[in-house]
Amino acid sequence: MKFRTLILLVLTPFISIVLNAQTTVVRVGAFPNITHAQPMIGKANGWFEKAMGANVKIEWRSFNAGPSAIEALFAGAIDMTYVGPNPAINGYVRSNGEALRIIAGATSGGAALVVRSDSGINKSADFHGKRIASPQMGNTQDVALRAWVKSQGLKTRDKGGDVTVMPIANPDQLTLFLKKEIDAAWAPEPWASRLVHDAGGRIFLDERTLWPKGQFLTTELIVSTKFLQSHPDLVRKWLQAHVELTDWINGHVTEAKQILNRQIQKETGKALASPVLDDSFGRLQVTYEPLQEQLLRAAQLAFDAGFLGRQMPDLSHIYDLTLLNQVLSAEGKKPIQ
Repeated sequence: MKFRTLILLVLTPFISIVLNAQTTVVRVGAFPNITHAQPMIGKANGWFEKAMGANVKIEWRSFNAGPSAIEALFAGAIDMTYVGPNPAINGYVRSNGEALRIIAGATSGGAALVVRSDSGINKSADFHGKRIASPQMGNTQDVALRAWVKSQGLKTRDKGGDVTVMPIANPDQLTLFLKKEIDAAWAPEPWASRLVHDAGGRIFLDERTLWPKGQFLTTELIVSTKFLQSHPDLVRKWLQAHVELTDWINGHVTEAKQILNRQIQKETGKALASPVLDDSFGRLQVTYEPLQEQLLRAAQLAFDAGFLGRQMPDLSHIYDLTLLNQVLSAEGKKPIQ
């Protein structure tokens, strides 16, 4: 017995080394946001860990904005991330199409133009001389806002007009809204709903009304090209879990919202009030559809706003839906063209 015990004591470190050598780490980015429902719920209930298997360790990385996630992917600090379309497009263009691929959609909808109830804004012409906030210069909502202003025959100050666009982080938008230092904000959920419920705002425009079938890309899943080429088996497993979780969320909305809210509270320290949760979730669609046409339109809007250089970039290879279609076919679902 003493000899066997001695042998185990000697071999245990080496067994541990072998086991650790067989473990693959997958580093995934996500935001503590309602438009990142799949990763938030997947974190909370271990959905992805179960799907990936015992030999895979998932390291979650939290970000507050898309550009930060793209920089982390460029630096090799993450392998995949859930992110908005404009940061993904910018990352693809900056890397000459080398750094990343979009492999699935995640969320459609979930953004609105909210005005202060006492701002005097009742029609688009009333935005003359007004101050409108967006979350970040060149982000998805910022591009949508600038495109809409132009479509209404208005001009932003940087284009010689009198509409001021102010890039302000979403939490600060709420504060400035209450202080009456901004007149409106183009905000993603849950911040649009918070501006309504917590700051007395009013929905002036639901962005879904600007898009065919009410669909526009808010969040998608991207992967570094290097990781996709090195570990297609792991990316496929992730996509399978992503598709299954998306279907589960859409079939269990009440339970999904509760789990999502608990995870947001865990990561941010504050849960969403029930009216905010219900309204914001009601303005978005959880989906794995990549919505390619919508992304290309978003890219055109970004180019028109001056964010993509002097020549419209070629985005013909920004998507790689091979593994997603394998997953869909295996589950008897229609592949995506």
